[in-house]
Amino acid sequence: MLLDFLSYHETVKGHSQGTVDEYFLDLRGFFRYLQYRRGLVPADTAIDQISIQNIDIDFLRTVTLSEIYDYLSYLTREGHLNNASRARKVSTLRSFFKYLSTKTHLLEDNPVDGLDTPKVKKDLPRYLTLDESIQLLESVSGKNLERDYCILTLFLNCGLRISELVNLNLTNVQGDTLRVLGKGNKVRILYLNDACKMAIQDWLIVRNSMTLIDEDALFVTSHRTRITRAGVHKMVKKRLTEAGLDASLYSSHKLRHTAATLMLQNGVDVRTLQEVLGHDHLNTTQIYTHIDNDDLRIAARANPLASVHKKTPEEKGDL
Repeated sequence: MLLDFLSYHETVKGHSQGTVDEYFLDLRGFFRYLQYRRGLVPADTAIDQISIQNIDIDFLRTVTLSEIYDYLSYLTREGHLNNASRARKVSTLRSFFKYLSTKTHLLEDNPVDGLDTPKVKKDLPRYLTLDESIQLLESVSGKNLERDYCILTLFLNCGLRISELVNLNLTNVQGDTLRVLGKGNKVRILYLNDACKMAIQDWLIVRNSMTLIDEDALFVTSHRTRITRAGVHKMVKKRLTEAGLDASLYSSHKLRHTAATLMLQNGVDVRTLQEVLGHDHLNTTQIYTHIDNDDLRIAARANPLASVHKKTPEEKGDL
């Protein structure tokens, strides 16, 4: 049952292994707590040692909304659970019980129907300015110059996720387009500007001169294997430091934010940006519309009503 649910999310929903692992850990913790709360295990048993092998559909039919709220309260008390983590666990429980009630029809009643989702404050994403982005690119030198410059260029121009970048194959580059496999195994086609095409061209000259172990990978290491997420993270931090930027404030994901912000600031509408970034929902993209933007200030001042104000009695001539 639990394995079927996890398999469903990995194969049908196309979720990453990391997401599926989080689902498992969230549900395992919930099942352990229920057994502990109901007194189904010896009182001196450590909660993280409780087996979930005996959890079956009959057990799940007895779960109540009150127990779910108790579980969330327990997590907040014991683990200092913040709203973001709480919201993720709520999402996991919603997904699991919805699967049992609407997909497999093993449950007649869904205990989470009335479950409230915690409000999560969304901080504005941190990003590099245009000048800082240029500074980063112009500072790239030395070993792996062409590869690193190309990776940074794609991050800053295309807004790729790091998982999308490391999974790029040589065949994904087709003329002036880049075929990207995003979240949920959804494919999107990005158009490459001149900077991206030149950076890829320069990197391919170096790449194609190497005898590769992974002949499909677009980006490889000096060991001739596909570059990893950890390798990209390390490279980005190194290049940020070399550019004189604070590497503790930025990451490969912040470069994605930078691409989104720069595009929005320079006339790309939010719907188009949604397509470029591969967001399922527009509200995910709209966070960028709230970023402090000098262009927005200029637009406000340019409104012909900008100088209209309420007249004082002196201005009206009432005195």
